[in-house]
Amino acid sequence: MKSILVKLGGLLALLSSSPLWAAGLPAVTAGAAKGGGTEYSVNVEVLLLMTLLSVLPALLLSMTAFTRILVVFGLLRQALGTGQTPSNQILVGLALLLSLFVMSPVLERVYQDGAKPYLDGQMSFEPAFQAGVKPLRQFMLAQTRNSDLISFAKIAGHGPYASPDDVPLTVLAAAFMTSELTTAFQIGFLLFIPFVIIDLVVSSVLMSMGMMMLSPMLISLPFKLMLFVLVDGWALVTSMLAASFHAVG
Repeated sequence: MKSILVKLGGLLALLSSSPLWAAGLPAVTAGAAKGGGTEYSVNVEVLLLMTLLSVLPALLLSMTAFTRILVVFGLLRQALGTGQTPSNQILVGLALLLSLFVMSPVLERVYQDGAKPYLDGQMSFEPAFQAGVKPLRQFMLAQTRNSDLISFAKIAGHGPYASPDDVPLTVLAAAFMTSELTTAFQIGFLLFIPFVIIDLVVSSVLMSMGMMMLSPMLISLPFKLMLFVLVDGWALVTSMLAASFHAVG
């Protein structure tokens, strides 16, 4: 886990670096105010970098395995009918840890190909960025459906691409997010089936016994929890999610 965090830190340094920042420009300048005293101003480059850092985590999460995993966990919780148990914080933490596990080979390549040479001064920013983002592009292309890629290419007004390297990162990221949501809903549908069957059986039994005033969810919830625990549901779901991502060679 420590090595993964180090690689993420290197990737963050690579993506958030800019030639203006590296030029040594002062972050804050001070000057004399009209009414006396000192007036402080912040460079535009610093404001742009701060804005980039604020949206960078969301951009990185939207281009990794996090989206599919979190959506499947949310649908699984709804299928179980446990309300807010597990809580959102637990699901997000579990999804983040599983995402780091799935993305560790990709992050290793990003760090070795782009972040490390840039931090060591062996490459300038532009070549390091292109080399570092290439493994991430390969990962997204492996998970993206061709239909989604074609749809967003048409929306962007682009023609057929000669090679995967010609696909713009914005088009690829949008198609990747759409494909991930589609895949997550497909997995969620399969997870819903056994729990819906339990709800139908319990509801039919209660109606046949004339206990229509009793909520079927109140009776079916213990059976669903028991079934989920007996089959070691969390281990099955997490292993299935990890195996659902196409490996990048």
